[in-house]
Amino acid sequence: MQTLPSQISQLNAIVEKHWGIHKLRPLQEPAMCAVLDGRDSLVVMPTGGGKSLCFQAPAVVRGDTTVVVSPLISLMKDQVDGLISSGIAAVQLNSSLTPEERQQHEKDILAGHVRLLFVSPERLVQTDMQDLLRKIDVRTFAIDEAHCISHWGHDFRPEYRQLRLLKSMFPKASVHAYTATATEQVRGDIIQNLNLNDPEILVGNFDRANLTYRIMSRRGGLLKQVLSVIDRHKSEGGIIYCIRRAEVDELTAELKQAGIKAMAYHAGMTSQERSQTQEAFSEEHCDVVVATVAFGMGIDRSNVRYVLHTAMPKSLEAYQQETGRAGRDGLEAECVLLHSGADVFTWKAIMQKAASEQNQNQFQYQDNDLSYLETAYEHLHIIDRYCRGAACRHSLLVAHFGQTYDKESCGACDICLGETIEVEGAPVIAQKILSCIARLKERYGIGYVAAVLRGENSQEIRNRGDQNVSTYGLLKEHHVNDLRDWMYQLISQEVLVQENIDLGYGRAVPILKLNGGSWQVMRGQRTNIRLLKPAERKKGERAKLSRAETGSWDGVDRDLFETMRDLRRELADQRRVPPYIIFNDATLRELARIRPSSLERMRMVSGIGDSKLRDLGQTFLDVITAHCKETGATFDS
Repeated sequence: MQTLPSQISQLNAIVEKHWGIHKLRPLQEPAMCAVLDGRDSLVVMPTGGGKSLCFQAPAVVRGDTTVVVSPLISLMKDQVDGLISSGIAAVQLNSSLTPEERQQHEKDILAGHVRLLFVSPERLVQTDMQDLLRKIDVRTFAIDEAHCISHWGHDFRPEYRQLRLLKSMFPKASVHAYTATATEQVRGDIIQNLNLNDPEILVGNFDRANLTYRIMSRRGGLLKQVLSVIDRHKSEGGIIYCIRRAEVDELTAELKQAGIKAMAYHAGMTSQERSQTQEAFSEEHCDVVVATVAFGMGIDRSNVRYVLHTAMPKSLEAYQQETGRAGRDGLEAECVLLHSGADVFTWKAIMQKAASEQNQNQFQYQDNDLSYLETAYEHLHIIDRYCRGAACRHSLLVAHFGQTYDKESCGACDICLGETIEVEGAPVIAQKILSCIARLKERYGIGYVAAVLRGENSQEIRNRGDQNVSTYGLLKEHHVNDLRDWMYQLISQEVLVQENIDLGYGRAVPILKLNGGSWQVMRGQRTNIRLLKPAERKKGERAKLSRAETGSWDGVDRDLFETMRDLRRELADQRRVPPYIIFNDATLRELARIRPSSLERMRMVSGIGDSKLRDLGQTFLDVITAHCKETGATFDS
């Protein structure tokens, strides 16, 4: 079976009618055609790339019921609300429904009124659900967040493994897997575990050009660094990630004391507390969420303008997924990672503890020859090298996923914006650091070695007589934070080792040790050492703007945008839906840029389909008209 030209024309008409989208993005048409053809598919597109449309639009064309498997109730609800607002019949079947609601939904499904049915993987394998789906002869399944089925993915969920039964339970149905983040290894795992039959494999461009990546050394007080990022995004939505729950609680309290409306989210909170945070953030009553990585997948808020990691994530896949929650509307967003060499050791300790307890399913890798820890450690070292790299962040990120970046400079990362620079004379500095460790008999950690190199006059150094070693004060002109960073950078370049020395009673201290690479550097046999440090910024000087940031507000009437943003929030509160369900930021900015004079002109704005034009058009047109009369601004710019 092959998609007919008439069906493609119908697809475009439906997308424009319901979603107000006038042109499909790359890969969306072939992805939709695979659904219409009844051919299995695997679609990998970055967050915000339009994956959902790939199974939603064909469902309307087909006229039968497409079953969408989604991992979280909150995610289902947002997608259902969005579809209904666009004039498409969609329902969810999960534990959030009353018996009466469930009964009505099942009647609508059996009557053929529902185009998209959202269920969890656990619910899908229940006998009563399977019986319902057989009665309507389901022919299409869409698996959202499909990376969850892979042990090699960053967010493995055991319940997703049950989906391998779909092909045997519904042999006539096609299965379509969708994910934002998947290496070639994960893609192969998805295909194998879902038993996809000769699937159409579509992999989009992993680069998110609208995101500005900044990786900075964690120094000078975490709160100060966090507040500097928030200050650049006042009244805008942001997610701040921490590794541990205690860190989430501590930072949230500090932000509240600083006058920031911040809310916490982690697995140690009650279900009700987590739901309150999630709802407040989605509904834009809270703009800053401090969270562990447990937060994010269920959030469909499209106008997150920054994601801040207070420490390194556990893999590049996780980093891509978590930063992908920023700028899903296609507008500019900032991704800041505060990095320290200690992050690797923090993660290793967490992973070792989890593996030894064997109480978390994601740490049991019986299907693979390699142990979980070996794989996890490799992921850690890959992202650590990424953080310390001196090349374009966009380029390195897409290269990890097997793609080539075709620009010399992205103009949207700390490297290309000149915020991070290479240190002159790095090989000589490395020799001095390594020589100091040798003179100290490889007995101390980073802090003490830095103190000796800087020539500090401390009681500890005098007691040990280390003011007499030849390397004492050898790098006194450098800041202690630079020295610490450089030692971690030498570790990542494998010319220095940090080992935990057991002191007994459950205590261990990290000690610096030399290796073969260390002696090669000291003898001048290895000179390809590179060290980085932040470029100096004048007092009061703000971070440079990326290309996306400088162009996204061109021609936008800011006052009108804020007025419509207030109206959007008011309407969303009345309807009990997230504000982006009304209109996303990209649509509001375009309205504020054009200032349409009529409903016909408004219909030309992307994101405004027939249903939203009927429902919301006149309300927003009245606001635009009043603004133009009051300010003298022109219509139809």
